[in-house]
Amino acid sequence: MYDMGMCEDIVNIDVSDAVIRQMQERSRSKRPKMSYLLMDMLQMEFPDAHFQVVLDKGTLDAILTDEEEGTLAKVDKMFAEISRVLQVGGRYLCVSLAQAHVLKKAVKYFSHEGWVVRVHQVAGSRDNQQFVLPVFVYVMTKFRKIPGSAPQILEICPEEQDKPMRVESAEQLVAAVKDRQYYALLCSQLSKTPCGEQVSLDLCNKESGRPRYTLHVVDSPSMKPSRDNHFAIFIIPQGRETEWLFGTEEGRRQLATSAGFGRLVTVALHREQHYEGMAGIQAELSGKVMELAPPGLPARQQVPFLSVGGDIGVRTVRHCDTSPLSGEYVVEDVKGDGTCYFRRLVFLRNRNVVQSEARLLAPTPLPGQKKRRKDKRKPTPAEPSADIDKSYLCCEHHKAMVAGLCLLGGSDPLPGDNAGSGSLPLFVHDYFLQAHVAVVEIDPSMLEVATRWFGFSQGDRMRVHVSDGLDYVAKLAAEAQAQYDAIMFDVDSKDLTVGMSCPPPAFVEKPFLQKVKTILKPEGVFVLNLVCRDAQLKESVLATLREVFPLLYTRHIEGEVNEILFCQPSPEGRRDPRELGARARTLERALRQPGRPWDSSYVLADMLQAVKIL
Repeated sequence: MYDMGMCEDIVNIDVSDAVIRQMQERSRSKRPKMSYLLMDMLQMEFPDAHFQVVLDKGTLDAILTDEEEGTLAKVDKMFAEISRVLQVGGRYLCVSLAQAHVLKKAVKYFSHEGWVVRVHQVAGSRDNQQFVLPVFVYVMTKFRKIPGSAPQILEICPEEQDKPMRVESAEQLVAAVKDRQYYALLCSQLSKTPCGEQVSLDLCNKESGRPRYTLHVVDSPSMKPSRDNHFAIFIIPQGRETEWLFGTEEGRRQLATSAGFGRLVTVALHREQHYEGMAGIQAELSGKVMELAPPGLPARQQVPFLSVGGDIGVRTVRHCDTSPLSGEYVVEDVKGDGTCYFRRLVFLRNRNVVQSEARLLAPTPLPGQKKRRKDKRKPTPAEPSADIDKSYLCCEHHKAMVAGLCLLGGSDPLPGDNAGSGSLPLFVHDYFLQAHVAVVEIDPSMLEVATRWFGFSQGDRMRVHVSDGLDYVAKLAAEAQAQYDAIMFDVDSKDLTVGMSCPPPAFVEKPFLQKVKTILKPEGVFVLNLVCRDAQLKESVLATLREVFPLLYTRHIEGEVNEILFCQPSPEGRRDPRELGARARTLERALRQPGRPWDSSYVLADMLQAVKIL
């Protein structure tokens, strides 16, 4: 600092006489205004308010080695002395590696005294290979303590940004520093060895602190890297992050292998953020992603940014709201592969899962594009911008559920249902012209969303009952009438702590399943969408179903966790696989009747090829 001309009036203290003498000899001729004094920082001899700055280069880290009572008392004395010799408006600068207990002690002490507390990251792990962890400086600015409960001012300023970010509590400040340390350790590890398992992390918006990018690091150990295929970045187009290829570990592994790079970092974009095209994203991420480079990357190597179709995709948020039952949710239009556009319902508590999806008959006009409709008025917020294609089932498990109607007795199946945005019941209503469909929905907000944004409507053959499905089935069972040809359960669970996201556990308990059987005709079929990642829990559910339903078929959805279960109340309904295929083809021909649209991607017979009898 002296030699750089920043400041010459500097007083240095130390408890070691040898150190003081050594430094005096070294600086006597070169730095005549610099002074070195033998003094204990716990009992300094300076008068009150004598200094504008107190600089601590690692002393706090050296003293606060543990949280024993004696150690904490010594630190309190040190802080009290620093406070005494500083002027109001002066600053205590402490260089530290910011171990959690050290940072927490310093932040709590000085914020309680009414000081402004700011933590700067001044060096990352790659700046100096001597340290794996980043280096921080605590900047504590002294203010007069105001009686009462004055608000704390706590800030963090990461290495890559100039503007500090405000946090609400000491715990949040400690957590933010921990995130930076974890990131440094992760980068250090990834720079030395390939990662055996996929690593994921969020990069947050500098202003709001909310996630802006989600990165997954995928290594291909079998790939022999050359100069040109060490490392690449893949930008997932907006709205496609939930697809199997991008949203699952297996899919990303396949993507990395097909891309032909030793390490691939996939980047998902968040719906709450705004992006300035591919070039803007590349400029924003270039410095950060290089910290995730693999070992052996040649110096000055150009790292390619890849994507699908060369753009960042299209995502238009149509509606946001909060439901007391479902929490925050969003309705958005996204561009799929090719020229297809889709409308989605996403519950933000599980933002990587699409709750419901429908295909749009016409794409939503993009900014600057001409609108295809004659009415040139801009759509109001309450007005959907495109028609829903009711002939298309976007979910593979919905196709399998429809195919399961081949199990019904008789030549003209008449199903019933339970649903979310309404795509499955709408399809059944439109293609089974004699069917009377009862839809049970617990959340009235979802009925409004389905009606307003997904083309759902009620009529003589389609009625919605706003009720808890458990209560509705119990009420029907009390009437003791077997009245339904088909019952379909596609029920989302709100409890993310259970290893089964569909249905809620109460829907597969034996007493309730017996009620379902009571309202099902003897030749009918109960179709259940089961999404269970807990193998033990899944086996328990299957065992309970076998106890209630003597005939049970299962159909696994390839590439997904979903498994569709077809349950029948009578063992006499057992059918030969060849018969099932024939009935599926008959059903498919019936659905292709003239005057009704039909998507060629449906081959219902194929839906039943992998059906197993349990």
